[in-house]
Amino acid sequence: MAIFVRRIGLVVASAAFLLAVLLFGYDLGVGATSSDKNFASIEEAWKLIHEQYVGLGSVDSNALSQAAIQAMMEVLNDAHSEYMSQSEYEEFINSLMGNSYGGIGAIIASSNGNHIVNKVYQDRPAEKAGLKVGDILLEVDGISTSGMSLSDLIDLVKGEAGTQVNLLVRHQGDSTTTLITITRENIVVPTVELKMYGDIAYLEISHFSVNTNNELGEALIEIDKEGAKGIVIDLRGNPGGFLDVAVNAISRFIKSGVVLTEQKNDGTEVSIKASIQKETTDLPVVVLVNSGSASASEVFCGALQDYGRAVIAGSTTYGKGSINQLYELPDGSAIYLTVSRWLTPNGNIIEGNGITPDYVLEKGTDWIQWAVEFLS
Repeated sequence: MAIFVRRIGLVVASAAFLLAVLLFGYDLGVGATSSDKNFASIEEAWKLIHEQYVGLGSVDSNALSQAAIQAMMEVLNDAHSEYMSQSEYEEFINSLMGNSYGGIGAIIASSNGNHIVNKVYQDRPAEKAGLKVGDILLEVDGISTSGMSLSDLIDLVKGEAGTQVNLLVRHQGDSTTTLITITRENIVVPTVELKMYGDIAYLEISHFSVNTNNELGEALIEIDKEGAKGIVIDLRGNPGGFLDVAVNAISRFIKSGVVLTEQKNDGTEVSIKASIQKETTDLPVVVLVNSGSASASEVFCGALQDYGRAVIAGSTTYGKGSINQLYELPDGSAIYLTVSRWLTPNGNIIEGNGITPDYVLEKGTDWIQWAVEFLS
């Protein structure tokens, strides 16, 4: 199933996986405890509640610890640091690691209190059953989605391959509802999709997972076979992903030089250079971006823009220029913590600013057609 919680961020190398990430930040170690008086106060409050509180029988210790952690993250007042429940964390990891799991092959997002189908993957169970982009999910197996969290909805839709799930939906523009029965399959969602518009190749990159660079390499081989004369790369709505994957992807278009600078919390800077890739291209490129393009996707288009390797078109990107680490906690939940900032090759600060496109495209314009015509 391609349903996952889309977070803005970037993931960094962890002791467990040794994978660098920007986004979606990553370290599967458990944070060290502190013995200072502040931590002692937290321990004492916990002890008093569990030993003295008159309503102890109604106390959910798990909920209490989660609330305490969430409160600490909120006090940081950092837009990119947050707490993830166990189910949110699992979905996050599945999306980044490219793991297969029983699902329907669709992405669902929450908007204005509704759960809406944001993407339906080609030749997956959801598409075959008639689920459409824009559908509002009203019930899952007879359970109302009203007031349901996105993570709880995901848990209901997921299941073993071969089993069925019944979705009551309202199609966009319809006043009536439709019941759709979908048979789950083991889903591995591609992050790179290729289409040809004449002699112009169109690549949509949904996010930078562990599989993205390999998928991009395969796409470039196919593009060469098709005799393409230009490439449109669509990063609209791409929330980011693994840093090393983004750097490798950049390196297929920029073969040498610094593609990213990391600014650490002590003020020191580390330059990250392009890596050696087998499949590369010198074709002209247009990159489409919008306010949903964030983190690793901003690293990608920022590098190509600074080197004059691509024309950036669309609207200003999100502005997520921080590097985060994701720390797994003992109960299976996790915290996502900002640990440093990053800059484009020319030293441009992305945090809070985003990437300004070379060409601003108006809403209502067919951006893909614009890019194809620009390259033609």
